[in-house]
Amino acid sequence: MEFSTRIIHEDNIKDSSGAVMSPIILSTTFERGEDGINFPSGFFYSRYDNPNRHSLESKLAKMEGGSSCVSFASGLAAATVVFQSLKTGDHIILPDDTYFSIRSILDTMFSGFGLTYTLVDMSDLNNLKAAFQPNTKLIWMETPSNPLIKVTDIAAVTAIAKAHNCFTVADNTWATPFYTKPLELGVDIVLHSTTKYFGGHSDILGGALIFAADNTRYEFIRACQKLGGAVPSPYDCWLLCRSLTTFTARMPIHTNNAMQLAQYLETHPKIERVLYPGLPSHPQHEIAKQQMKGGFGGMLSILVKGDRAAALKLATDLRLFTHATSLGGVESLIEHRKSIEGPASATPDNLLRISVGIEDIKDLIEDFEQALNSI
Repeated sequence: MEFSTRIIHEDNIKDSSGAVMSPIILSTTFERGEDGINFPSGFFYSRYDNPNRHSLESKLAKMEGGSSCVSFASGLAAATVVFQSLKTGDHIILPDDTYFSIRSILDTMFSGFGLTYTLVDMSDLNNLKAAFQPNTKLIWMETPSNPLIKVTDIAAVTAIAKAHNCFTVADNTWATPFYTKPLELGVDIVLHSTTKYFGGHSDILGGALIFAADNTRYEFIRACQKLGGAVPSPYDCWLLCRSLTTFTARMPIHTNNAMQLAQYLETHPKIERVLYPGLPSHPQHEIAKQQMKGGFGGMLSILVKGDRAAALKLATDLRLFTHATSLGGVESLIEHRKSIEGPASATPDNLLRISVGIEDIKDLIEDFEQALNSI
């Protein structure tokens, strides 16, 4: 079966009612068998596992082509447990414009655990090679990156990592497996904020890690999920499975809209620069063409001519694009990232990040036209 068919029909919960849609299993506990020891259903307590969570994890593992998936209550909970799998004294290499909360986690939650990190512009592999230390254990990738839309050569980075006996994590939230399959390019773990394109409707919080192999790190992270309890609720898992049924229908619209909006904005006299991997002007456009199969996703950033005030005015003058955090929903969003990330952020003051929704592209372009006329 093809990708979209499998998402809809495989790994669903079936019961005796004959319901077409999978039921939500809200029970926190499950009955033992007649021997008083075993659990015939395979479930015994919902912190450990739940039918809806099991269904979601099976679907996500198959979507990324992985061996297993471990789901969490948020994308950052998933990221946190990866860092928990490291040891005191380990060193991490991060992209220089990685999502700001990743650095916040390391600087606050792990400040007393002896982990160190180096920020690297991974668009230049020489920078990556120079950043290695004897204790480097993890290379973290984010491609396209947030919010500067840099594209990392995943296959090249994983080859370098393997030569240095490091494991790799790729945040595939923006590209999604619809366009990029990092595990096929040698990555060990793929991370998703399932809040975004998998959820697709800005109404679910969740995260997931998909593994290339069920190794000791997988076993440790699975144990952290069960013992730590930062798990998604059965209802959130059910909502995600429901949203996945339209995933392959939504993604091409996001992408087609983003490409047309990027092309329009690139020629506008009040826009300094458009950052979108589908544009030939993007510095890593050729790499994007190699590893993003069939499209370049629904995210772009723009640099507005002028200062912070000009960028904020454009964001607030838009009528269809809501000025709000997050991305990947059916509705279009825009955000001034520097004001969220704070003064230490490397994000330019005139940058706006855009999550292009699935509205009619004519309406989205007209919205930008009227807002740009006001600045």
